[in-house]
Amino acid sequence: MSQSDRAPNNENQNLRRPGSIQPHGILLAIAEPHYTIQHVSNNTHDFLGISPQDLLGQPIATLFNQSQQDILQQTSGKPIGVGISFLLSLQTPLGERQFDAIAHQTSETLIIELEPKNRKVDENLPDFSAWVRETLSSLQKTLTLTEFFQIVAQEVKNIIQFDRVMVYQFDRQGAGQVIAEAKPEILSPYLGLHYPATDIPEDSRELYLQSRLRFIPDLAAQSVEIIARDRQTNLPLDLSFTLLRSVDSCCIEFHQNMGAKALLVISLIKDKKLWGLISCHHQTPKYLPHSLRVVCELLGQFVSLELANKIKQEELDYKLELRSHHSQLLEAIASKKSFPEILLNPNPRLLKLVGAQGAAIYLNNEIALVGNTPPREEIYALIEWLNHYTNNSLFQTNSLARDYPQGKAIADTASGILLLKISQVRHYYLLWFRPEIIQTVTWAGNPQESLQITENGSIILCPRSSFKQWQETVRLTAQPWLQSEIESAIEFRNSLIGLVLDRADELARLNQELERSNRELTSFAFAASHDLKEPLRGIHNYSIFLLEDYADVLDETGIDRLQTLVNLTQRMESLIDILLNYSRLGQTELKIEEIDLNTLIQQVINIFQASNPNHLIDIRIPRLLPSVFSDPVLINEVFSNLITNAFKYNNKDNPWIEIGFLQSEEQREKNWSHLQIQDSTTIVFYVKDNGIGIRERHRKTIFRLFKRLHAKNKFGGGMGAGLAIVKKIIERHGGQIWCESTDGEGSTFFFTLTRSQP
Repeated sequence: MSQSDRAPNNENQNLRRPGSIQPHGILLAIAEPHYTIQHVSNNTHDFLGISPQDLLGQPIATLFNQSQQDILQQTSGKPIGVGISFLLSLQTPLGERQFDAIAHQTSETLIIELEPKNRKVDENLPDFSAWVRETLSSLQKTLTLTEFFQIVAQEVKNIIQFDRVMVYQFDRQGAGQVIAEAKPEILSPYLGLHYPATDIPEDSRELYLQSRLRFIPDLAAQSVEIIARDRQTNLPLDLSFTLLRSVDSCCIEFHQNMGAKALLVISLIKDKKLWGLISCHHQTPKYLPHSLRVVCELLGQFVSLELANKIKQEELDYKLELRSHHSQLLEAIASKKSFPEILLNPNPRLLKLVGAQGAAIYLNNEIALVGNTPPREEIYALIEWLNHYTNNSLFQTNSLARDYPQGKAIADTASGILLLKISQVRHYYLLWFRPEIIQTVTWAGNPQESLQITENGSIILCPRSSFKQWQETVRLTAQPWLQSEIESAIEFRNSLIGLVLDRADELARLNQELERSNRELTSFAFAASHDLKEPLRGIHNYSIFLLEDYADVLDETGIDRLQTLVNLTQRMESLIDILLNYSRLGQTELKIEEIDLNTLIQQVINIFQASNPNHLIDIRIPRLLPSVFSDPVLINEVFSNLITNAFKYNNKDNPWIEIGFLQSEEQREKNWSHLQIQDSTTIVFYVKDNGIGIRERHRKTIFRLFKRLHAKNKFGGGMGAGLAIVKKIIERHGGQIWCESTDGEGSTFFFTLTRSQP
């Protein structure tokens, strides 16, 4: 397993300001506003034929031409740590030299890193575009995280040809586990091994969060000192975002003890937190070209994105499962006439509500049990202790014995407990239990070896010398309670209170809960879509960089494939924008006012005709439309979408659209069973056409987001979002929308609005 640069005695500044770099490149630090060289690595003569002393204090024009200076000066306007990568050619005393350059701004200076470019190596690199396309396709098709990460490990190994590639996941305490591994059979396996949090201290994890890729081609290489123009006043440079940053001695010793000579680590980030690492070891020094590392960083961003999606989907699926159990349980107890009857006759579904193996219901001094639970007398004692231990209405733990001395005696049934106080006055409690899980945790060596006590009694971190499997038995611990399970328990308690207080109030509260759930799902869609845009933009930009910077390396097929990736990211961004707009509909406050629909629709028609000057269509309005109280911007969008669809899905020689509303007697003649008319102020409007029509089996699905009934190259294309947005708007106004249609003859979309002010 790879650990990051480790900081003995927690000296964070040694990590960020080591005063040196790795020897495979050079570093310069530029002071603004005059852009003079204030720091330089002590190896410029090897790469440029110029001594460091001849560069210190000189303007950047000493090395860089005007166009290169312009690029560097652009960096000063970017946020700290955001780098600019570019290829440059320098005229030096050694002749023309080409470098991969990376520049980024710190709070103190502008840092430039240069690595010599080897065109012969670049020419022999594989087709990155084909590899990216095939890898992303394989990853998207995976069903489980285990399969997903195993493919990640194998694909990274295929592209960088390191001896061992591992995927490492952190837990809440900072310790971790190898969850996937690709290696030759001759190497001993690390898959499944655990590593203590001390192997990768918090300061090191912060560096991995800031910089997504760490590359050390030769762990044994001698670091190169950074020379300052003014050694008296200048502190060592902050190299937090620097790729060439030198390696801490503990990190070197740690990895050499593991048999590694070269190291590449790719950060996996979820919800802006370091979730894990892709750690790559090689048994001999190995240099990876800059372009190959860019591809690895791109893959790391995609894996982070897809990881977040898969985890969120799993969480959402589990939440929906818990909600289903919640609904079934409420339905089962709805016929109970009193609170005691509800609680003292527990339903087995109570366990599925939170994924427990046992439950107890305490009603004053009576207890009802279901599943695998401690004896009643132990539960009485536990409740008495909890009354003194906490005043909170919620208490949960996965290691009861840690806080409750008698917990060891009931560990086989209740190492984990989740308690909810339904009523503190009446002493109504719900308790769920989980049994002890005796785990054998296999560590990569004894984790205590990384902690050593000095003569003065202080504790320091040291690299471990052995990584042989070392097993530890963990007892008195249950499976932790998930946040979704805790929320499910709280929701159930709220539902019980509703049943007791008033059956009618319960129905209202359930509706409110459903609205809250819908808002949560809407907020989830909004947040997920918003978070998707940044990494997607990264994929898009990196693809553009590859097209711009490596067009001379790629063949025509490679360029075409990479352009396809660019096009796909643009289409995905369009889909995300639609999802963002759709989710905002559930969050935006309606601006209700009285609307003259005749004026509004005429504006819609004018814009429609101006946008389609070469297409004639007969738009009919049989009678003046009534005024309604609605949000004018959103209602404008409703009619715009419906009119556009009516025009788009029409193959007749003489297309027409009719816009109108139904009088009260016309509504009664329809006898719509699904229509819920609140009062006489509700009006049924319609948009009718003589287009291609909609088959009956599709009429319920047309309002689903991104649901298309035709190929995207037919009937003008589109994303399949218009009708979903229309439905959302109408429902936000308290109305309904539905469709009647005859295949091949046309469709009529009906929807309701109100003429009265809410």
